[in-house]
Amino acid sequence: MATPQTSRQSSYSSISGKIRTHAIHVDSVQRWMEDLRHMTEVECMCVLQSKPIGVDEDAPGELIVSAVGEHVTRDNLQTLLKRALVVSTELGKMFQRLEKRRWQRVHSTAVRVNCHVRSLIQEYSTARNAPADMQKYEKSLLEKCMELNVITERCLHTEDEYFLKSMKEAIHEILTDVSDSFSHMIDMALANEIQILIRQIEDSDNVFAISTAISNLLSLTQDGPQLCSIIAKEGAVVALLKICRQDCFSSLYAHALRTVASICCVEEGISQLEKVDGILCLADILTDGTCAEATRAEAAAVMAQITSPHHSSTQHLASFLESMQDIVTALISLCESASCGEVFLLASAALANITFFDSMACEILLQLNAVHILLQACRDRQRVDTPYSKDQVVTILANLSVLEQCTADVLEEKGIEQLLVLLNEKPSSSSPSEGAACERVQQKAAVTLARLSRDPLVAQTAIQLRAVPRLIELCRSPAERNNSDSVLVACLAALRRLAAECPDSIGPADHQQLIKPRLVDSFLLCSNMEESFV
Repeated sequence: MATPQTSRQSSYSSISGKIRTHAIHVDSVQRWMEDLRHMTEVECMCVLQSKPIGVDEDAPGELIVSAVGEHVTRDNLQTLLKRALVVSTELGKMFQRLEKRRWQRVHSTAVRVNCHVRSLIQEYSTARNAPADMQKYEKSLLEKCMELNVITERCLHTEDEYFLKSMKEAIHEILTDVSDSFSHMIDMALANEIQILIRQIEDSDNVFAISTAISNLLSLTQDGPQLCSIIAKEGAVVALLKICRQDCFSSLYAHALRTVASICCVEEGISQLEKVDGILCLADILTDGTCAEATRAEAAAVMAQITSPHHSSTQHLASFLESMQDIVTALISLCESASCGEVFLLASAALANITFFDSMACEILLQLNAVHILLQACRDRQRVDTPYSKDQVVTILANLSVLEQCTADVLEEKGIEQLLVLLNEKPSSSSPSEGAACERVQQKAAVTLARLSRDPLVAQTAIQLRAVPRLIELCRSPAERNNSDSVLVACLAALRRLAAECPDSIGPADHQQLIKPRLVDSFLLCSNMEESFV
């Protein structure tokens, strides 16, 4: 459960999180000079009270932007996010100083917040006609900021502890209201800017203008799920899929689909895609041999995103099942013909997700000779060149291995040898994500081996290829499995399956510790080992 302090700070921290990735990575002096444009002197602002600076009626407003056309929206978004960061940072400081009862600093921060909010609203209003709902929020926010100024100033002129304690609670309440209102106002402003981008996509017939608007949307999606939700609710998925249904914009398909994939990291994006028959559109692109490989790869990326096990809602899968055969066929074909590792990764990731939620997909893949295609790809460094790609391949194999007919295909393609290679997968760098991918590869390779070893011929083949020593090593040496408990459990299960088929394949000491006890006891024994006993 969140603490009161945490809940009070949630609104300004969410704003801060939205815009961190928009920080421009330049040298400190250049960054300081740029930030000066968005800062104000408190004393000056107290006098001016954000009075508008006169400009020629024919001249464009330069308080927020100095460009026209599609660049105006981009600059508005950049400036809005930067100014929001300034305000949210000040709000954060104010919460901290209030907790420490530094009344002088609390008041000076309140003055700065008031000035920054007034400046932001004035500048945004100069560049845009704010919607009526947003204007109401602006007025309410300014009133609360002024109230915050007044109440914090009163705390400077007394040392009465009882009075200050009551004022602290009141300031907390007002500050929370200011944070919530500011967050909501920024969301409304962002939604307004996003609507402008979407109208550019829908109304323009200029490829360059549409491409620029799509780029701006894609950039916004990188700021996290909250912005993706706003983008989805404003109808971006619908507009982007309309582009993908028009032949005259074929050069924009890949760009549009990449943006759709990013938006569909949230449920609102998937819901929008379903409402406009987006899965049928993706199926058409995947099965169209005339489409560029890059376009089909991005369609596979969208498919991987919407079928991700991380999504709680699976309502969209109903329409997906109608096109299952065509989609699976197109994806495995893309895996076979992929010209690079990225294309293979996207196609195989989509297949891996699909095999989780419907056994029919596994049956279709076996009919399409998927085991041969995937194992051949594993031996091709041009297509499978990272642990992430191997993770997708072994995930598909693990799900296929549930079906009995998979065994013959694996034996025919010498798949047991490849599984042992995957059991030896190790990271090439200290990257945590790469290490985690290697753990998943080892775990799923052991799971696949255990499932396939139901067949005595597979078990004998695995033993002849010295699978047992490697599995024992993974169990006994935490370093070999990167201290992963999931790898340990999978390897213990595989060892026990092999021991059931060929008891003589495991020595007495290993049998006594790894096979004979209950699985949980063997797990506890191995998980506490510092060094290998071999």
